[in-house]
Amino acid sequence: MVVKKRCLLWDYTNTRDIPDRIDQVNWEGPISSVSNWNAWVPPELKGRAPFRPMVHLEPQLSGEQWDWIMNSDQPIVHYFNEPERNGISPERAAQAWHDQMLQLRARGKKLVSPSVSSDESGKNWLADFMGRVADAPPDFLGLHYYGTDGNAAIQYLQDMHSKYPQPVIVSEIASIDRNFGSVFNFTAQLANFMDNTDWVFEYGFFGCMRNVADGFVAPEAQLMNPDGSFTELMQKLNNEQPVNPP
Repeated sequence: MVVKKRCLLWDYTNTRDIPDRIDQVNWEGPISSVSNWNAWVPPELKGRAPFRPMVHLEPQLSGEQWDWIMNSDQPIVHYFNEPERNGISPERAAQAWHDQMLQLRARGKKLVSPSVSSDESGKNWLADFMGRVADAPPDFLGLHYYGTDGNAAIQYLQDMHSKYPQPVIVSEIASIDRNFGSVFNFTAQLANFMDNTDWVFEYGFFGCMRNVADGFVAPEAQLMNPDGSFTELMQKLNNEQPVNPP
């Protein structure tokens, strides 16, 4: 039986330039959903999997983007992407949580906590936020992890789940090693661990886009080639469970 936990992180540039490339996805395989860090649904998705709308930062809390999220029929909404790096205080985030995000829960949606980075600033920000929303906590704990050591990544996820007992959505994860063998081993180890861990609800490897996002992420971890075809790593995530050596 296929375990469907893998969220496809589908960059907006794919929708703009190569929307048909989403047809490479094996919708009968482990892919569970699609996210694009935005409030709008990629039209090329065509209802083939759930979409995960995101209140990426504060602009998504007003105007048409908020209306899209409020009126969406999608069941899970993400809240803030690394707010500690974008000038959003835990106090402001908690206020908007109470004032707006809980309106979504009243409409039957489940809410993901802000997904912070795995460094000390991220952990401290999250602890502050979670204390401020203890009266109405998130349904899911959102986490990010970038690194080179698979064992350290697993330990981080376990530690965070021990502190916050909600089911976990790892909304971004990837190896930043520049050696493909190391990247593959990290990816396989984490995918197989998360597939077999009941408190991990969903996870997304970064990222399905034609160009490397920045100098931090590893070219060796790309999931899409410059021509829009899937890399070997993406083919593994798209089709294999467990993920096996190449």
